[in-house]
Amino acid sequence: MEKRRLSLAEIEEVPTSNLILLSGPPGAGKSTFCHHAVLSGLAMDKPVLYVTTEHGPTEVIGLLREKGMGELPPNALNFIDAFGETVGVTTPERPDTVNANCDDLNSISMAIAKVQEKIGRRDIFLAFDSLTSPYLFNEKEVFRFMRLCLAKFASEGNSVLALMDEGCGKEEDLGAMMSVADGIIRMEIKEKSRIINVVKHPKMAPTKIEASMTPSTGIGEFTFDPRMVTEFVQAQMRKDGAWIRPEVGDFVNLLWPNLAHWSGMLWDPKRFPTMIYEINKQEPCRMIGKFWAYFPWRMRLGRRLLMPKQFSTVKDMKKLYRFYEREPWDRSCIAEYLADISKTDEHYVRIYENYECCGFENIGTTIASHFPGESAGQLNGFEGEIRDWNFIETKCVGLGDPYCEFKFVPREIDELKSSLEKDVSVIEKIHERLMERLMGFLLHGKPLVERPRLGEYIHIHPVMHAMGFPHVAGERYTMAQRMGGARSGKKLGERLLEAGIKEDEAISRVIGFMNYCKVGKVTLGDTIRIRENCESTRDKFMMTDGPSCFFTSGFLNGLFSAVKSQHVREIKCIGTGDPYCEWEII
Repeated sequence: MEKRRLSLAEIEEVPTSNLILLSGPPGAGKSTFCHHAVLSGLAMDKPVLYVTTEHGPTEVIGLLREKGMGELPPNALNFIDAFGETVGVTTPERPDTVNANCDDLNSISMAIAKVQEKIGRRDIFLAFDSLTSPYLFNEKEVFRFMRLCLAKFASEGNSVLALMDEGCGKEEDLGAMMSVADGIIRMEIKEKSRIINVVKHPKMAPTKIEASMTPSTGIGEFTFDPRMVTEFVQAQMRKDGAWIRPEVGDFVNLLWPNLAHWSGMLWDPKRFPTMIYEINKQEPCRMIGKFWAYFPWRMRLGRRLLMPKQFSTVKDMKKLYRFYEREPWDRSCIAEYLADISKTDEHYVRIYENYECCGFENIGTTIASHFPGESAGQLNGFEGEIRDWNFIETKCVGLGDPYCEFKFVPREIDELKSSLEKDVSVIEKIHERLMERLMGFLLHGKPLVERPRLGEYIHIHPVMHAMGFPHVAGERYTMAQRMGGARSGKKLGERLLEAGIKEDEAISRVIGFMNYCKVGKVTLGDTIRIRENCESTRDKFMMTDGPSCFFTSGFLNGLFSAVKSQHVREIKCIGTGDPYCEWEII
């Protein structure tokens, strides 16, 4: 029978006895496509089984209701929640939900079989959103899982739509997944349009459909706590060493925020670094006006009289960098403004011992994404946002250079986005180096990182920039931090067991590592408790709702899952007004 071209609505109807693989970069609209396919299946009176690995079922139901889903009959919509247990978060118990875990594909297979038996009929539509998380935990097993579980499920008279992020794994692995699928749909973003490319389909000829989309930065608003801003400014004036964390001090070993950053990068290597740059660019721009209002009036007057209103010329930029070239109070780096090679509206700065780059020498790529974004935001704030400054790293210790250098201009830089994006193989190489450092410390007491002048620790302020502002960045960012943390904790636990370390000793050593890093004051008993947790410290600045320990929760859950086959769940958080962060062990 001759295949015909179908409309978008018809494409969203997954045919019976077929497995369709939907791929594309993060943000291309795969989940939206999936939601429409679910609604289409429900409208056709198909029972729907939704496997979710990036959200809880409640969030998915909310999104479906926003798109028009009403009340449903019993067994019409069932869930397999492979998100909550994986990252150690509490998701509400639901009679329509079976729990599973992304790092255990057998648990997902068993859950699918259990729900299938409960529904008691064929013609089930299984939406798997998405395979990215299981792949990053079990890359060698996902192909087999697709063939023996998903494809088999489809062949029994059901239909399956499986989502997969492109760029988060090896191309050959994605190719192997495609070889199992009966149909392949690839999505991409082009300017302000979403392109749906039907590469292969059992019911239609290859076709492309272009749909408009509304651009979104994913960066929201937040409100500062004036009391904490005042304390910050007063501590700056006094040069206090522990203005916000009196028990453990305000300095954190730089390996911890770098581990959080590069763990998140594993989950979203294309969009995550750009998000980090934009978040760090917008946050100081917003802060400068607010913070200066809390400084003494003499300093505010001096800034108004002595500081240039614009920084186009080398002479004016030198005035600004006089403050940065002194001994760095936050120990983040040592900056040197390069007046000899700078010119009007094109400036260069050299950075030594940058906390982002130290430890990644000769890794094969530029590293920095926090410093350039923050520096650009500061310039925009000082100038009153009349121009758009941008920084790009032109030299880096990651490329084998003896220092890092940045070019910065008051305009867009065409090559900036591509310089921030990283190939997944490079990210894995960086992550492996972090794991080697960690294992060297845990097994042999080797240094985590070495900086000749500034040492191992940086101030809590750059730590907040390194770990990001998830309340601002949005859901995709927090998911990357949760899942990245879970993967790192799992890998670390597995390596400790492989090295012959006993279960309890492995947990004890990791808790000791966290205390050495001054993540907070970590204690382990019936629960895990962290006083002055550096990840939730940002909540002392921002008035927010809900817990914020996204990376820490994922990391601890992955560790306990690998070492003791247990899970952890955050039950208290500084972000919700509690005096400490606490996780129950289940």
